[in-house]
Amino acid sequence: MGTVAPKNVTFLSRNLKIAAHLYLPATGSSNRSGAAVIICHPWTSIKEQSPANYAHVLSRAGFLCLTYDAAYQGESEGEPRSLEDPAQRVEDIKSAVTYLTSLKEVNPNAIGVLGICASGGYAPYATQSDLRIKACATVAAVCVGTMARRGLDKDSSNMDILKTQLEAAAKDRASDVTGEKVPIVHLLPEKPEDAPANFPESFRDLMSYYRTPRAYHPRATNTSLPRSWDLMANFDAFAFNDMISPRPLLMITGTKAASKWHSEEGVKKAKEPKELFVVEGLTHADLYDKVDAAGAKLVDFFGKSLI
Repeated sequence: MGTVAPKNVTFLSRNLKIAAHLYLPATGSSNRSGAAVIICHPWTSIKEQSPANYAHVLSRAGFLCLTYDAAYQGESEGEPRSLEDPAQRVEDIKSAVTYLTSLKEVNPNAIGVLGICASGGYAPYATQSDLRIKACATVAAVCVGTMARRGLDKDSSNMDILKTQLEAAAKDRASDVTGEKVPIVHLLPEKPEDAPANFPESFRDLMSYYRTPRAYHPRATNTSLPRSWDLMANFDAFAFNDMISPRPLLMITGTKAASKWHSEEGVKKAKEPKELFVVEGLTHADLYDKVDAAGAKLVDFFGKSLI
C-alpha cells in the first residue's frame, strides 16, 4: 500500500491558526470505523518530520491521522516565534481533538493521541484532563520540565545551568520594554562538523537526524527563545499520569535511547492499563524514522483501544 498524501487543513488554538496535515485512511486499508490519531511533534521539530513517518504507518492501517505545527512554530501562527510553551502545547492537543470532532469522517468517541519526544510529555498531560482522548501513546518521550531541572542523566541535577537559563529568560522578557536584544538559543550546532569534541552522544544522536539530509527541513529552525525556559522550568508532564486510567497508556522507547528513563518514570506513575514497550537497539532519534517495530505496536495498540 502506497504513501498517503495529506490534505492541508487549519484549526484554532486560543485563536491562533494552527497549520495541519490531515491523513485520510489509505484506500483498501482496514475499516477502523472513524478512529483517529493526533500525532504531535518534538521540540524544535515540525509536522513534516517524525509525525509524518508515523502518520504514514497509521493511515495505511486505516486510521485517520492529524499532524500539525505547534503554535509559534513551523507554519502555524503565534508571536514571538520559536517559543516553546508547555501550556500552549497542551492546548494545541486539546484544540486538535475539538477539530477532529467536527469532521464527519471521525468517530468522536475513538480519538487517540501520539506524542513524540517533548510531545511524549505533552500528550499524557493533555490526556490526564481531556476525557475525549480515549488512548494515549508516546514515542521517545521526554518531559521538558524534568530535562530542564535534571539534564540528560537520570541521577544528575541541572539546577545551576537552569539558573543561568532563567537569567537569560528574564532578560528576554525584559527586552519587550528595554529593546535589548537577547540571543536566541540554538539547541544543536548548525552543522555536525561544528560540534565540539566533547559533545554528548545523546546530542550527536539528535544532530544526526535534524542537522543532516536525513531529516533537515528549513522550517525546523533548531531555535528556541530564552523565555521558553521559565515556562518549562516547573512543568511536570507525568505527575498525574494516574489520571489517565482507565484509558490505556503505551510508552515506546529504545534500549539505546538516552531518554529511556523518562518513559520508565512515566509508566511508573500511571495506573493500569499501561505498557512500556522497548525496541531493541534503537536510540532516541532512531525512533523518529526507524518506525517498523514502533509503528506495528501502535497499530495494534490503537486498533484495540479505539473501538
